[in-house]
Amino acid sequence: MTNALAGRTVIVTGASSGLGEATARAAAHAGAHVVIAARRQDRLNALAQVLAAEGASVTPVVADISSHEQCALLIETSLQIAGAVHGLVNCAGVGTAQPATREAPEAFEAVQRVNLFGTYWCSQAFARVAPPGSAIVNVSSIIGLTSVQVPQAAYAASKAGVLGLTRDLAMQWGTRKGIRVNAVAPGLVPTEMSDEYPLAVHEAVCARTALGRLGAPEEIAGPIVFLLSHQAAYITGVTLAIDGGFTLH
Repeated sequence: MTNALAGRTVIVTGASSGLGEATARAAAHAGAHVVIAARRQDRLNALAQVLAAEGASVTPVVADISSHEQCALLIETSLQIAGAVHGLVNCAGVGTAQPATREAPEAFEAVQRVNLFGTYWCSQAFARVAPPGSAIVNVSSIIGLTSVQVPQAAYAASKAGVLGLTRDLAMQWGTRKGIRVNAVAPGLVPTEMSDEYPLAVHEAVCARTALGRLGAPEEIAGPIVFLLSHQAAYITGVTLAIDGGFTLH
């Protein structure tokens, strides 16, 4: 989607690896000025250097979105750098794989603070300053829709919460602010998180997936760019499952 985001500034959280990195690359290649945010400064700087060498306009900002204050500062910094912000991709995420009877309260809460609270706090700050025609894409998961038979109560709860949040914010901000809010629910793709799953889980997911394979980060990033762009101007409040047919079952 060459130039689909030309003239727009897009903030991508969780951009130091995985889906966030792929989304940042795709948005940059679509012509956006991309603000890449994550906790790992070295990874952000390395990505920024690569994208800049490719002719992209990119700014790294270190931020921990489990902090309300840092979410607000990320949006404020992006606005100061770019003069305006037009897109936000809430991609930062963490997860655990603990049996529910063993998961400590602080572990459950830590997942919510990043996946759900951080998504809300970044969206809230963004909506206060973004002009009409802007767009938010929240990255949920098929685990917010169904189960992959891995004990992930905290992750599942957070990602299901993101879907409810998406619908509500789309309704609140559509007419009042002219901001579209959508979500994607990716299937299993190679990331730092999914690489920790046993091989048997990967095999079971492939066996249940209509296309018979895992996805690639770039296959999630493309639809995200579409949802950010004017080509999706009449789409809001939806969840797009990008899962190779996993949720057909």
